[in-house]
Amino acid sequence: MQIDDSPIGVPCLEEAIDRHPLLVAPQTSLIDVVNLMNQTRGNNSCLLPDFDSAIGFSSMGGMRSSCILVMEGTEILGIFTERDIVKLTAEGRDFANVKIADVMVHPVITLAENAFRDIFAALFLFRRYRIRHLVIINAEKQLVGIVSPESIRQVLRPTNLLKMRRVSEVMTTQVIHAPPTASVLSLAQMMAEHQVSCVVITKSASGNDAESGWKPVGIVTERDIVQFHALGLNLPQIQARTVMSTPLFLLSPEDSLWFAHQEMQQRRVQRLVVSWDWGAKLAIVTQTSLLRIFDPLEMYGVIETLQITVAQLETEKAKYFHSQTNPTELPLQPDLKQIHKQHIVADENLDNLIATVQSRIEHLMKNPDLSTELQQMYLGLATTEMEKIRHCLHS
Repeated sequence: MQIDDSPIGVPCLEEAIDRHPLLVAPQTSLIDVVNLMNQTRGNNSCLLPDFDSAIGFSSMGGMRSSCILVMEGTEILGIFTERDIVKLTAEGRDFANVKIADVMVHPVITLAENAFRDIFAALFLFRRYRIRHLVIINAEKQLVGIVSPESIRQVLRPTNLLKMRRVSEVMTTQVIHAPPTASVLSLAQMMAEHQVSCVVITKSASGNDAESGWKPVGIVTERDIVQFHALGLNLPQIQARTVMSTPLFLLSPEDSLWFAHQEMQQRRVQRLVVSWDWGAKLAIVTQTSLLRIFDPLEMYGVIETLQITVAQLETEKAKYFHSQTNPTELPLQPDLKQIHKQHIVADENLDNLIATVQSRIEHLMKNPDLSTELQQMYLGLATTEMEKIRHCLHS
């Protein structure tokens, strides 16, 4: 077993800011905005005509933009997101005859760049205003860039916190699902009504047996709705089974959040479906829910988990040394004095490690006003030390 000695990772804030978001003028037509958001972002300029080209545009590596800023000169007028597209779709709006200035969201929630010292300020504003895009501005209130749960997740470092927490701790069990025969328009209406970012496409697991649950066979997301508009599909007529993403990769509630994070990175998705009890139960994990573990309030849950784990390791240690020092379990007659000496040394090492973990936990409990960075550091060190204890017991 390889031990990961790296301390807990806090995202590099500079890398979490998308400094080249999509920008349009207020008179841009909505259909042009949708087409622009649907384009894969490359290194070439994708600004629409009549916009200040001095601001420029660059990529975040083959990703489609989930929002667009409406600007006049250097003034930020409004913001428009994938969720807004879904809402307008559900209302039956004619995108071709609408200007972005008429449907943009304003005023725009912003955060000063000098106040963006850790991700917690952004997470607080995401939660308070129920938004997924936070505009970062400088001292002159000019645009610096945009931070989103997606951009934060992309810069997450390997962290023991993600490894020790489970999908079940952050997943959302209120999943909106629909049959494969549902129209894309009805899916958009469901998203708008329930304020969700996706609909899971399901079919009955075994005929008319309602208690058997639903088998997830695909998914349609807000980003898909943007793409369908750009392709000019007839949303009331197209059925989900024609356009849904399938087959699904399914998580288990017992999977680690680190595993979920890796799968999101590799598959370039913002959410994953969780299924258990042979499909009878469903849940969703999104990049927003993934970041909940970095909420300072979540630290108390982590501390409690650490305490339980330490107690379990103490029990494992006692059982291990009992079995190793029992002469009846020794197949040959080796040097018992040498074995006893090795056990004493190992016992002392384990005791020291466990005592260190306990002291870190006590320090966290006695000092609730520690900075978030220090809390993260102590938790990361404690989880690393517990991995070393497990390694000693099982090697």
